[in-house]
Amino acid sequence: MAASAAQSVGGAGEAEAEQESRVLEPGAAPFGNFPHYSRFHPPEPRLRLLPQELLHRLFPQDPETKPILGLDVGCNSGDLSVALYKHFLSQRDGENWSDVSRELRLLCCDIDPVLVERAEKECPFPDALTFITLDFMNQRNRKVLLSSFLSQFGRSVFDIGFCMSITMWIHLNHGDHGLWEFLAHLSSLCHYLLVEPQPWKCYRAAARRLRKLGLHNFDHFHSLAIRGDMASQIVKILTQDHGMELVCCFGNTSWDRSLLLFRARQTQRLIQSLNH
Repeated sequence: MAASAAQSVGGAGEAEAEQESRVLEPGAAPFGNFPHYSRFHPPEPRLRLLPQELLHRLFPQDPETKPILGLDVGCNSGDLSVALYKHFLSQRDGENWSDVSRELRLLCCDIDPVLVERAEKECPFPDALTFITLDFMNQRNRKVLLSSFLSQFGRSVFDIGFCMSITMWIHLNHGDHGLWEFLAHLSSLCHYLLVEPQPWKCYRAAARRLRKLGLHNFDHFHSLAIRGDMASQIVKILTQDHGMELVCCFGNTSWDRSLLLFRARQTQRLIQSLNH
């Protein structure tokens, strides 16, 4: 009986592990909305590449412009959002989180309401990070929700946007024009933009795993003309079509994903005018 029970428990454990493995398969979540994304792509490799003082360099302290407003698109369950927040607002001597939290406000959005609900429940900084359910490609909802947040601070655009491993999912689900439009909207909404594009090999892997799971293939995968070196392709779109310039590449993560910082050209002109 005990042996039988042990086998039953063991079988249940194996089934649960198999089910979790299936859920975590890239491709099982066709919009990139994995339930435990940070387990297989944790925040730390990205954080190690990003200077902690980055936001203070980009936005010198000025009482007239506080707080810094950030937009995190495709935030999943908020693990990376929280990690970025803590990383950039490292406590200085004599400060506590309530002191530094006034320096940065993040609006974090994801297409999956279940992930957003989890992010809200688990966020240790609810006053500084706002999580909303949003399909960023829905123009009407995007305008209403983002404008509502920005208006609280008397702003019309964000200081910085974070687009971390989301471009591939936009591209696969909305095609070449969808990716172009996505980057157009982001660049119009942010003075600075930090982008982590997935390389093309991730596209092939996502499509292959989707087929392996017996699910329908991505509608646009075989018709995509924008392909190959995706980091270079995104640099080209943002700099040639959407009025941004590449400020810095912070390097590549162990997953071979570049971290690219862009700046709107009008932001540079504004900085120059203020310095003269």
